[in-house]
Amino acid sequence: MSIATRTDTQPPAPHVADSHDLIRVHGARANNLKDVSVEIPKRRLTVFTGVSGSGKSSLVFGTIAAESQRLINETYSAFVQGFMPTLARPDVDVLDGLTTAIIVDQQRMGADPRSTVGTATDANAMLRILFSRLGQPHIGSPQAFSFNVASISGAGAVALERAGRTVKERRSFSVTGGMCPRCEGRGSVNDIDLTQLYDDAKSLNEGALTIPGYSKDGWYGRIFSGCGFFDPDKPIRKFTKKELNDLLYKEPTKIKVEGINLTYEGLIPKIQKSMLSKDVDSLQPHVRAFVERAVTFTTCPECGGTRLSETARSSKIKGISIADACAMQISDLAEWVKGLDEPSVGPLLEALRETLESFVEIGLGYLSLDRSAGTLSGGEAQRTKMIRHLGSSLTDVTYVFDEPTIGLHPHDIQRMNDLLLRLRDKGNTVLVVEHKPEAIAIADHVVDLGPGAGTAGGTICFEGTVEGLRAGGTITGRHLDDRAALKEKVRLSTGTLEIRGAATHNLRNVDVDIPLGVLVVVTGVAGSGKSSLIHGSVSGRDGVVSVDQTPIRGSRRSNPATYTGLLDPIRKAFAKANGVKPALFSANSEGACPNCNGAGVIYTDLAMMAGVAIPCEECEGKRFQATVLEYHLGGRDISQVLAMSVTEAEEFFGAGEARTPAAHAILGRLADVGLGYLSLGQPLTTLSGGERQRLKLATHMAEKGGVYVLDEPTTGLHLADVEQLLGLLDRLVDSGKSVIVIEHHQAVMAHADWIVDLGPGAGHDGGRVVFEGTPADLVAARSTLTGEHLAAYVGA
Repeated sequence: MSIATRTDTQPPAPHVADSHDLIRVHGARANNLKDVSVEIPKRRLTVFTGVSGSGKSSLVFGTIAAESQRLINETYSAFVQGFMPTLARPDVDVLDGLTTAIIVDQQRMGADPRSTVGTATDANAMLRILFSRLGQPHIGSPQAFSFNVASISGAGAVALERAGRTVKERRSFSVTGGMCPRCEGRGSVNDIDLTQLYDDAKSLNEGALTIPGYSKDGWYGRIFSGCGFFDPDKPIRKFTKKELNDLLYKEPTKIKVEGINLTYEGLIPKIQKSMLSKDVDSLQPHVRAFVERAVTFTTCPECGGTRLSETARSSKIKGISIADACAMQISDLAEWVKGLDEPSVGPLLEALRETLESFVEIGLGYLSLDRSAGTLSGGEAQRTKMIRHLGSSLTDVTYVFDEPTIGLHPHDIQRMNDLLLRLRDKGNTVLVVEHKPEAIAIADHVVDLGPGAGTAGGTICFEGTVEGLRAGGTITGRHLDDRAALKEKVRLSTGTLEIRGAATHNLRNVDVDIPLGVLVVVTGVAGSGKSSLIHGSVSGRDGVVSVDQTPIRGSRRSNPATYTGLLDPIRKAFAKANGVKPALFSANSEGACPNCNGAGVIYTDLAMMAGVAIPCEECEGKRFQATVLEYHLGGRDISQVLAMSVTEAEEFFGAGEARTPAAHAILGRLADVGLGYLSLGQPLTTLSGGERQRLKLATHMAEKGGVYVLDEPTTGLHLADVEQLLGLLDRLVDSGKSVIVIEHHQAVMAHADWIVDLGPGAGHDGGRVVFEGTPADLVAARSTLTGEHLAAYVGA
């Protein structure tokens, strides 16, 4: 019996399961995408490029990642889906070959005062277990070290059924938590200035309360006047001690006002619940102004800002308490954990060490675990979220990143690139939306969208390799090797802004003079103290207009016209031309279509299934009543005006019958920041990150101030858009303003008149001014990391 041997050297046919190596998108139409079809290789790093607003996020986040998440959510039971956000199916014909998507976006982390870097990354949870096992003296379980758990105890009689008889027994319980009782784990206490709450010369009926929303005719005003605890006609300064206490501090008490059963509560606890428990930035502008005026936040005197009770701080390992450990710079904490040798908690120490080393590796070693999550910049928040995925055992998933190099110095970008490649090499598909040439250079595959922004974009201009992109002739390809040259002649300052003894965060008593009347760039590696210096010592001064990185919030009812205040003069112009009320020309007020309440679409809620939005049949998506659309200005009705682009509207309101100088000025600013293509009525929810940043810049340009502070204005901007931004900065300086920019982009540094470089490192290795002078001097000296990278950039 002979055994047949194979003599052919043909490789075996590939297994059918290995043939699904592409994510196929066919006919994507989300936002401005125009029937886009694209094939993306799996287990490769694909970078999506294109000008800001060209449709990158719509394709990657709004189509691919959104559908992946929706399909995963559908695998849960209907009961579980009822608690999850319902996601609509993206507007696309075919999506094939999807894998599980993990989205690491730029959303700032929750600004709850109890959320810290440690709690957001589970590093705190591991530290708490470590201290509960090794800390001396032993004080209890891990929750005894948690600043989110309060210590409580109680005792009383409980009734039990035993052998057919009811027996009463005395029981007691106690929970040992680590929360500081004075500040309730927030680290700061607030003192309220009573003179800002009321005018004590007036009575309540005369409108003594000066808190927003507490007018005497309003609901709160009527509750305080009719509660019966004090005379509403008596001036507050004549109140007895008890009456004043009832007004300010009374515990919640059931009362009846105007025949309605209500709960009365003193002013102070009411304000603390309704205003002070929220992030100040998320409050409405008038409420925020009140809080900033009436409330002073100071470090808690009992816990010193550590948020922990005295008991939690008393338990130590090698002389270090958990509060000391959380306050350490993470790079130092990693060294301390390395020095602990305790076999009983070996696996825990190993996991903690890996987490802390991930922080250092990703360039966040300068943070401390007790840093509030709300104070992290967009880039820092994104990298903090990445830490969870670095040690993950998952493979064959799709990681989706939104500009991971935001907030990174050129020196740190290389590190980020290595991390993205590591994720890819584990067998994952990595999709990155990016503008920086250094990050585009590492791509295996590039998809370039464009050619323009908004309605001029939404098509695929190029697919292929980075070399192919360079030779392709698209806007991205042409600008990829652009290098801004150093100025031959810099402007001379007209004065100086003195900063003396700046010591916020990691700054070491910095003294620096910032020249006025010129373009100043403040730079340095991430965590070197740039924002601490400028926001801590310059932003609060008179005449300083500060545009920070916080993203603008907006519902689907908000649009560029409402956000910038442009709609007010337009409504007034329509009202004046037609002799009617301005409120008729608001889709959120009297002019709204009664069928869809001015939303333009009818939302049908299908419980745990994704809701359906159908354009309103009555107003055909125009959002206004038919009678309102009969009023015209310059031959156009209000819905036609809102459908115009900024460029079109600027011309329309600039001359002729529709001439409205107030509207024209706002439109001019929007065109200045490069948003000429946006339509006035486009919902804010459809704008990209770069567009929102520039919309915010345009609104702040209207403010009267001599000094503008911009925090990384190139965020979300394409290389071609950066040139436009530099032109805008030049125009601002030439008009007599002083512009201070916190920035890492070498094109902006090269364009500056003066550079202040902080460093030399991050955290406690930074906080000093390592260079002051012109860009040319910085390049010539090459004495700092920034100097070396700038010299390489300009080819010096």
